[in-house]
Amino acid sequence: MSSIAEAPEIALLAAKIAAANNMVVFTGAGISTESGIPDFRGPNGIWKTQTPIDFSDFVASEEWRQESWRRRFSGKNTFGEAEPNDGHHALAHWVNLGKLSTIITQNVDGLHQKSGVPEHQIIELHGNAQYAKCLSCEKRFELEDIRNRFLPDETVPNCTDCGGIIKTATISFGQAMPEDEMERAHTASTACDLFLAIGSSLTVYPAAGFPVLAKRSGAELVIINHQPTDLDPVADLVIPMDIGMTLSSAAELSDQVDR
Repeated sequence: MSSIAEAPEIALLAAKIAAANNMVVFTGAGISTESGIPDFRGPNGIWKTQTPIDFSDFVASEEWRQESWRRRFSGKNTFGEAEPNDGHHALAHWVNLGKLSTIITQNVDGLHQKSGVPEHQIIELHGNAQYAKCLSCEKRFELEDIRNRFLPDETVPNCTDCGGIIKTATISFGQAMPEDEMERAHTASTACDLFLAIGSSLTVYPAAGFPVLAKRSGAELVIINHQPTDLDPVADLVIPMDIGMTLSSAAELSDQVDR
């Protein structure tokens, strides 16, 4: 076997995709590492070097909010500078073909949108780190505006409309999961006939329950991840290979099968 593209698993994945009528994809940090975004839980992840700020502390303490914005604006803007990789583009290709109906993601990097997937076909379970929102009135704020207000003297910004607390539009430790997104993900998982879990350890619940839900609802389950997961034994196909090459190769093959 001279390349990933020649692996029999890729041909099998392509055949499953070509035969599917309604594919749903669940993505974790692994799909974005090829774009230079570290896995938060990996050996070099942020959570290994920084203690996450709990949502209750962020809301209760201006000092913690100041620390949160200090962290956000210090160093390299990894999220803002990242570009979609072959994996993201392969998924966008299937969306454009009408093959892939929904992308459920644990990621907050906005790379699925950047690859061309329409916003309404993306369910962000953990929010989006590319902008901020007021916790009271939900007014949206662009991070560049927040940066300009914060950096001169590290004054914590408040909402210009209602004076409420501004926070990046992500789900923090201790913060409730978004009900609408969870309901949409539940509906999509029960309606699909092929479910791809990509680049996720499948250990963070309740999000990791969606592959199980899809399988129990009759869908085939494919897991693409470098490391083994607890759901490997129930999957119809497990591919422990590079995500970008796997998906781009499968996209080429599935297009040939569809012709």
